[in-house]
Amino acid sequence: MAQIDFGGVTEKVVTREEFPLSKAREVLKDEVVAVIGYGVQGPAQALNMKDNGINVIIGQAPEFKNDWDRAVADGFVPGVTLFTVEEAAKRGTIIQYLVSDAAQRLLWPQIKPCLTAGKALYFSHGFSVTYKEHTGVVPPQDVDVILCAPKGSGTSVRRNFLAGAGINSSYSVFNDYTGRAEERVLALGIAIGSGYLFPTTFEKEVYSDLTGERGVLMGALAGIMEAQYQVLRENGHSPSEAFNETVEELTQSLIRLVDEKGMDWMYANCSATAQRGALDWKPKFRDATMPVFRDLYAKVSSGEECVRVLNSTGAPDYRDQLNAELNELGGSEMWRAGAAVRKLRPEKQ
Repeated sequence: MAQIDFGGVTEKVVTREEFPLSKAREVLKDEVVAVIGYGVQGPAQALNMKDNGINVIIGQAPEFKNDWDRAVADGFVPGVTLFTVEEAAKRGTIIQYLVSDAAQRLLWPQIKPCLTAGKALYFSHGFSVTYKEHTGVVPPQDVDVILCAPKGSGTSVRRNFLAGAGINSSYSVFNDYTGRAEERVLALGIAIGSGYLFPTTFEKEVYSDLTGERGVLMGALAGIMEAQYQVLRENGHSPSEAFNETVEELTQSLIRLVDEKGMDWMYANCSATAQRGALDWKPKFRDATMPVFRDLYAKVSSGEECVRVLNSTGAPDYRDQLNAELNELGGSEMWRAGAAVRKLRPEKQ
């Protein structure tokens, strides 16, 4: 592992230089990687591994026709590399359990009998194992239980791979039955195209992931955007102006500067007026949101958020409720304005 200084704290990470793709192929040469679920992470990880020369099969319920047909369109052949969930789990030596958290609980009675001694059970989220008292997912002791969690959506995992880049991933070994669990998970992390891999635990992964999704990455971001947009509109600004100042400038300009060299560099490359205002108001937003984040983390670590997810996603009318909420979000004035703004962007030459 490489020793890297992260802001004065030294961490050990695994890079492609230390664990090249050639080594990953050697580690996985006798494995059959069964990717269970062809929904969000499944397609990206499966296709990246396939392109990297790994023996991949898919386990997908045929009744979910859209996902089954998508796997076929991506080159997986029914009866050869595309099977039912149970059949793929039987054939695989490594079972990548990539269905949703709610589906993992439902499918577990089918998966567990297929976990014969020496196999590996792979997760990209620590949810089911960490909250086992709610999910019932308790892996047997005679299999490797491993985790590799890309820090991005399945779409980003695939796009970055095709662009020659990678999404950074965390990894963990929960159970090492074979003595090869760590090399297996590192090989898989490289095979799915990770930029670099950093160690975590199943518990830390799920706590950070749930906090991040509900916080800065999605929930807080959308909430703050709505608040600023509304205040601008209440004060007579047009939808176009409010959206551009709230979303477009962030996504098309400033966040790219942050990505390139960091927040301080972005500040340094903005006007003096913007710099001064940002530095003055940053502590106000930090202090205002700190209690919310502490409450959020407490609810994640207590399992309250887990129960909320399982109860809501398990409701028979959940899909209808979800679609209604998403339609309300997308149908709001702010995001209808956003659709118009995106259409007005100059086409790339």
